[in-house]
Amino acid sequence: LQCSPPGTYRGAFDVLTKVVRTEGVFALYKGATPPAVGWAAIDSVLLGSLHNYRLFLLRHGMTEPTPGLDIPRLSLFAHGTAGLFAGLTSAIIATPVELLKVKLQLQSERSVLDRQFKGPVDCARQIIRVQGFQGLWSGLTGSLAFRSNFFWMFLSFEALMRGFSRLTGSPYEISTGTANFLSGGLASFAFWGMAIPADNIKNRMMSHPYPLPYPSSTSITRPSFISVARHIYYRDGYSGFFRGLGPCLLRAFPVNASAFFVYEGMMRLLGAEKVFITLSYETWLIMALDRRVIKIPTLL
Repeated sequence: LQCSPPGTYRGAFDVLTKVVRTEGVFALYKGATPPAVGWAAIDSVLLGSLHNYRLFLLRHGMTEPTPGLDIPRLSLFAHGTAGLFAGLTSAIIATPVELLKVKLQLQSERSVLDRQFKGPVDCARQIIRVQGFQGLWSGLTGSLAFRSNFFWMFLSFEALMRGFSRLTGSPYEISTGTANFLSGGLASFAFWGMAIPADNIKNRMMSHPYPLPYPSSTSITRPSFISVARHIYYRDGYSGFFRGLGPCLLRAFPVNASAFFVYEGMMRLLGAEKVFITLSYETWLIMALDRRVIKIPTLL
């Protein structure tokens, strides 16, 4: 939807039917290998750096008082800031993975033998031959712009978790795992609502020179972020920046709800979110993920 010439498809369902009819059911999984292999590393960097950025901001006072207690906790803005820098950090790994995925998915030939790129390894080889090794990072600025929107993802997630925590003791109280699941799914809507324009620009930067074939020997000029944005606006208007939003929202809730449920559960299981803060003659144990605070008296 995002990279195809105007008039190619009428909508997401039209894409589905045409792809299955012309290329077969397995064409729906074109480009699956790069993310299947690479997303484990991408998400590891994203969530691992998120945790460390949170701890860094906590140590450097980007905090607010915990309601009813004289101890600090990260502010909502700090959670968003940690998400912003985690997204930017993960873009370094995500860009080549997404570049290969985009180029493989745009091939419409039914037979693999008829396609220019026979697979992710062959695609990477051709890019390196024409553009050099740095060609694998084509669209990096678009990827940085897109992944900066993890600011909204993690800010929204924390805000929703705090909202669900206020239900404790009421008839509507839910478990921490359920709150993680719902907060992750709902936060993804905030993410995609803000990120879809940059996603359009990023994917079109990576698809260049589509619909023309990728050159086999001559050099290629990579389009800039601004030039692609201008092209989208001149051709499609503001609505062009939101192409593909429907399918993104459709997949967003189950994918991200499940991801947050697993991630947050593992962090609790491993005790990674326990932060010890010494105040006067008492030690407070902050359980950041389930939003409970336990006072442990100690002699210092």
